[in-house]
Amino acid sequence: MTKPADPTLDCPIGQVECSLLQEIRGLRTEVEQLARLSQTDPLTGLFNFRYLIDALHREMERTRRTGLTTGLIMIDLDHFKYVNDIRGHQVGNRALQWCAARWLEVVRKIDVLCRFGGEEFTVILPATRLAQAVRVAERLREKLEISPLPLNPGELPLTASFGVDVFRANEELSPETFVERTDGFLLAAKNQGRNRVCYEESKVLRPATEVTPDERIAFFATRWPRE
Repeated sequence: MTKPADPTLDCPIGQVECSLLQEIRGLRTEVEQLARLSQTDPLTGLFNFRYLIDALHREMERTRRTGLTTGLIMIDLDHFKYVNDIRGHQVGNRALQWCAARWLEVVRKIDVLCRFGGEEFTVILPATRLAQAVRVAERLREKLEISPLPLNPGELPLTASFGVDVFRANEELSPETFVERTDGFLLAAKNQGRNRVCYEESKVLRPATEVTPDERIAFFATRWPRE
């Protein structure tokens, strides 16, 4: 007895629209959506801690290959416990979303802005010297300082503290250790009065200029694999 043909397997060569291919596309879309969800903070829409560590590992490996330093900024909102305790968690959540949106207006397309957890955020700066990274951190700090959260009525002033560091090709660090080291400068910023940027000043050897043409070529040549 001949088994009836399965219509879902009827996909002649060259026929783009068929039920099997549509099902495969649908499954692929679902997998991609799940992958994005696993790497995204649901409140702010930024990348999450899991993605941060993976992305930082990739950039540190690129630094080892190219010699171009990777910058890292650790951010902590000032007095955020007060916001939650006095204003409530709903306002606190709005404040986190507000900060994320304002900072996305400042960072470059190649930069990776993540929510580290709670009221902490992180920015990965590919192919960035320390002086440049400090300049970006200052722009982020100033952006938030002049952008209070609108409330009804009134508004809520917000500030943040920043720690900045860079990873160099000759260093033996894991992504977690690099984060921990940068977090030390963030702690210094908080201890020195908050709403400021702290970093190791002795490491700033060159002015905060853009990458050179040779550095730009080296960076983009290793950013995507060749076909």
